[in-house]
Amino acid sequence: MTLAPLLAHPLATQIHAFAAFGAFVLGIAQFVAPKGTLPHRTVGWVWVILMTIVAITAFFIHGLRMFGPWSPIHLLAIMVLVLLPLAVIRARQHRVSAHSRTMTGIFLGGLVVAGLFTLLPGRAMYAVVFGG
Repeated sequence: MTLAPLLAHPLATQIHAFAAFGAFVLGIAQFVAPKGTLPHRTVGWVWVILMTIVAITAFFIHGLRMFGPWSPIHLLAIMVLVLLPLAVIRARQHRVSAHSRTMTGIFLGGLVVAGLFTLLPGRAMYAVVFGG
């Protein structure tokens, strides 16, 4: 495993990948850590910021072109940008179950599913994980 293939890509791709990795690690931590605490809320805000960065930078990455410069992955980025504020609103309204479901959906769809697409042959992360 080497970061060289990722570092050879444009800055937007690098920022996207590092923010996604950070969000993935923090997301796992959020799942296992106690909920409703100050650390949970603080890490949650960092996670929201990272996911916003992931979603926005996705619009500058066009490795898979299915509809002009766009692909279904870009629909996930739109989903993340719509659902993040909704999840925050639900938390502020103390709608814990709805907040939890929304955040879990963002994690699974916006990170896990989208992350699996990055492991397709020919993609930067495929080269990072499996070699050139």
